[in-house]
Amino acid sequence: MKPSGNHERGDATAIEAEAMAWLAEREEGFAPGRAAAFESWRRRDRRHAASVAELEQVLAQLDGLAARRDEVNAHFNRVSPLPPPGRDTPALAPALEPTVRWWRPVVGSGLAAALVLGAFLGFNALRSTPGPATHYATTTAGYERARLADGSTLELNTASAARVQFTAAERRVELESGEAHFEVAHDTARPFVVSAGGVTVRAVGTAFNVRYVSGAVEVTVTEGKVTVGPALSATGATLVAANQRLALPLAPAAAPAPAIETLAPADVRAVLSWQRRVTDFSDTPLSEVTARFNRHNVLQLVITDPALGSRRIGGIFALDDVEAFVRLLERDGIIRAERQGDTIRLQAP
Repeated sequence: MKPSGNHERGDATAIEAEAMAWLAEREEGFAPGRAAAFESWRRRDRRHAASVAELEQVLAQLDGLAARRDEVNAHFNRVSPLPPPGRDTPALAPALEPTVRWWRPVVGSGLAAALVLGAFLGFNALRSTPGPATHYATTTAGYERARLADGSTLELNTASAARVQFTAAERRVELESGEAHFEVAHDTARPFVVSAGGVTVRAVGTAFNVRYVSGAVEVTVTEGKVTVGPALSATGATLVAANQRLALPLAPAAAPAPAIETLAPADVRAVLSWQRRVTDFSDTPLSEVTARFNRHNVLQLVITDPALGSRRIGGIFALDDVEAFVRLLERDGIIRAERQGDTIRLQAP
């Protein structure tokens, strides 16, 4: 079956868009390995090579026009001079005249000028226009691992949601709720940006965990380095390195300045224990432990005695087996349990 004309035009448009993205990346400087990838793409199809050659010619014309701006303006002044000093300017929208004057001589060059303008606008639009957004979400007791379009990996903890949207200039993820771990594919031309509750985490190629809970966003770096700071501030970002954690309050004006915490390897494993569906607690209040279980289970734990909630416990527990956890507490004489529907009430023995 012969492809339709619309199909052929669609292919040509897609190839041109890819070529623009490659040339824009080359202009900023290829990251290691990207130059070879570009050459491989260009040689894969003669249409790729032709599109690159055409755009390179267009860009050369654009550079030439920029260099000759004064000459073009002088030429137009000879054709249509400005009013001499002391005479009134015509009443026709004088504020628009400089723009018209700059492009009028260029329009005469026909399609080449149109291509120059189109390529110039196209590069900027392509780098800033987002592609379609992809949503990921997990339910209570759920888990999801996804490989993103750039080769990065996203892991979502239970009861979590994320929105992923990439452009040619930036890879952006909005963590809408819950907790996620990211393994970021290296690409210096496109930073990987995660936003959560007004906090922004910026990375190039690294691995980190973001926990978005009520009142704070907690960032733990497991590999490489990231910067963490307020989403709307160009300053104030904090560099966080591997085996470090930073918790930023969502109401920073009412809280002390956050401090970076250096973690032991065991502490890092504990942060990521949700990936193995287990949690490692050490000298942790029972109220905090039950809150973690409640995030992973429909069956909810309720502590009836505040003193019991402050009691500290430790151990490694399977997050998806809340009843086994309750039996262990009962066996050790820590609590007395009473089940009512989807609730287990924990009381002092």
